[in-house]
Amino acid sequence: MAKLNNPFVVYGYKGAEYFCDREKETEKMISTLHNERNVTLVAPRRMGKTGLIHHVFHQMEDRYEEVKCFYLDIFATKNLEQMVQLMASEIIGKLDTVSQSALRKVQEFFSSWRPTLTIDELTGIPSFSLDLKPNEGKESLKRIFEYLKQSDKRCYVAIDEFQQILNYPEEGVEALIRSYIQFLPNVYFVFSGSQQHMMQEMFLSANRPFFQSSLVMSLSCIAEKKYLEFANHLLSSQGREVDADTFSYICQQSDSVTWYVQAILHGIYEHSSETIDKNLVDDVVQELIEEQAMSYQNYCAWLTENQQVLLLAIARERLVASPLSQQFIRTHNLPATSSVKTALKALVDKQLVGKTPHGYLVNDRFFAKWLVSGER
Repeated sequence: MAKLNNPFVVYGYKGAEYFCDREKETEKMISTLHNERNVTLVAPRRMGKTGLIHHVFHQMEDRYEEVKCFYLDIFATKNLEQMVQLMASEIIGKLDTVSQSALRKVQEFFSSWRPTLTIDELTGIPSFSLDLKPNEGKESLKRIFEYLKQSDKRCYVAIDEFQQILNYPEEGVEALIRSYIQFLPNVYFVFSGSQQHMMQEMFLSANRPFFQSSLVMSLSCIAEKKYLEFANHLLSSQGREVDADTFSYICQQSDSVTWYVQAILHGIYEHSSETIDKNLVDDVVQELIEEQAMSYQNYCAWLTENQQVLLLAIARERLVASPLSQQFIRTHNLPATSSVKTALKALVDKQLVGKTPHGYLVNDRFFAKWLVSGER
């Protein structure tokens, strides 16, 4: 792969040399999957779950023979049929090399759903879609798992934003998937999700289908010292360095959340001729906020007045342990408790506000800064 012009990756996975730390988590996930256990990965959005999954899969495919790894992000899916179509496009036809016999096997295996083959013009990789009729999602999902089972390879499937299945209109999807995957001797899963309370309820409650079905892991912030070493290693290509005090300021501005740290460092690298100090950090953060200003305005346009004032109040406090307390409501001149409760639920459902073990916060840290700055 060609060397990157800016080594501080903000989107996607570009290789181990651009991936910061997570050494313990990487080895734990590899060991767990290799020893025939599933993994559940729970962390807030933008903490680096997706990058870690791709890093682990990249290492496993390098380390072991006859391994195939598949990654699915089901965040945008609205029902079981859409999930099945996504699985079909990402998995079917990619277990084997592209050959006439392999393609014929796919056609035979999924003949009831008339699989349609398309070939990516750039990569030559095949992709299949299935012709599903109403209420055929469950049976076709089972068939995809059987397709994986008949392979002579060890398969690892990551399903990102797995809590989305709880929003599907079909009944019993959680139990259905659990019943299918427990009988796959060569297939192991990574279930990841950002809505922590929903994921914990799914995997840690004794009355739920996925209870004790996997190793449950969480992601904390990368240690500041480790991140500083990583940053300076990459900055050395420009003959530059960030001192510990300035890097601590970067972490303060980003709450040490991986994506925001990376975005700030990406901007600093882009300002290649400037001294790295707190002033430059402030300039980069402001640039990042301005880039998203139109999106932030659109977010607010779709909110009711009660939702807007509550969102601003949470942004001002950064972290609110008790948003329904009378003290919080009085301090920010909020409406009645019942109205605040309704607005809070709406903001959480829209994923503009997140619930953590310590309280509620605005999920997008730069959105919170924009709100407080009064630029609405």
